[in-house]
Amino acid sequence: MSKFKVFLTRRIPQPAIDKLLESNIDLELNEEDRVLTKEEIIKGVKGKDGLICLLTDTIDSEIMDHAGPKLKIIAIYAVGYNNIDIPAANARNIPVTNTPGVLTETTADFAMALLLAIARKIVVSDKFTRDGKFKGWGPLLQLGTDVFEKTIGIIGCGRIGSAVAQRAAKGFQMKVRYFDTKRFPELEEELGMEYCSLKELLRNSDFISLHIPLTDTTKHLIGQKEIAMMKSTAFLINTSRGLIIDEKALVKALAEKQIAGAALDVYEHEPDLTPGLKELDNVVLAAHIASASIETRTKMGMIAVENLLVGLEGKIPPNCINSVIYKKN
Repeated sequence: MSKFKVFLTRRIPQPAIDKLLESNIDLELNEEDRVLTKEEIIKGVKGKDGLICLLTDTIDSEIMDHAGPKLKIIAIYAVGYNNIDIPAANARNIPVTNTPGVLTETTADFAMALLLAIARKIVVSDKFTRDGKFKGWGPLLQLGTDVFEKTIGIIGCGRIGSAVAQRAAKGFQMKVRYFDTKRFPELEEELGMEYCSLKELLRNSDFISLHIPLTDTTKHLIGQKEIAMMKSTAFLINTSRGLIIDEKALVKALAEKQIAGAALDVYEHEPDLTPGLKELDNVVLAAHIASASIETRTKMGMIAVENLLVGLEGKIPPNCINSVIYKKN
């Protein structure tokens, strides 16, 4: 039996690669720890039966055409899939899969870590101490903000948003407000959550945490007007998608102390930062690591590989985003 040919755009945890090699796969792997150019992806995917790519890889119709008619599946090593031209994949009957669910708890943990870090000036204090400026305890030294019993506003109450709500309400006895396109009565009853409009949430929350996908309607959902609604003592946390925030407006607001601070894991022009952002001391900047635990990243790899292997056999993969293509056939 001939082997299926698969291109992997970047190294993922070894157990997932081992699973591929054990499964009669002829694997071509980008060994360099960097994002490939479009030309390199085109070269790599040519003549392949399957593609495993990352959120940092833009896969459009041109790449799919260069892959040729053999391409049976595109498996994304991520939950989000706005980097894939889904209509183009539909037109070519190529199933596209992602890795949902597995990173919920890990990302929720990290959102709370960012919240605590910015509220309690942990990053500022770390640098202060490393720089040799710590000369002993002082009553006014690096005063932060309490988290316990404060109000958190959660924008997007899906898997991750609701997991953050659980941690906030049960772990820190925070009052939870949320805004979403639908309501969650069971969560409201369990956690005492309050459903409200986006404006109400922005005006009344001490902490605002973003947990929504990037769409045409959510791009720049948080801009100059929305930031102006927030309390001057409020903090903004983003572990979802960078483009949800107008970063230029955020930099201006932080510099002018319109809000107390922000903690970001994702960026509008990732990996580039909007000018002025890194110079601010009232923002925590992480390197898109919300799902970066050994356990979670390994699980993501195994799910991506399982999706790929099922798709290569011509069956409907477990996490198929565009399963509509099967109804057409």
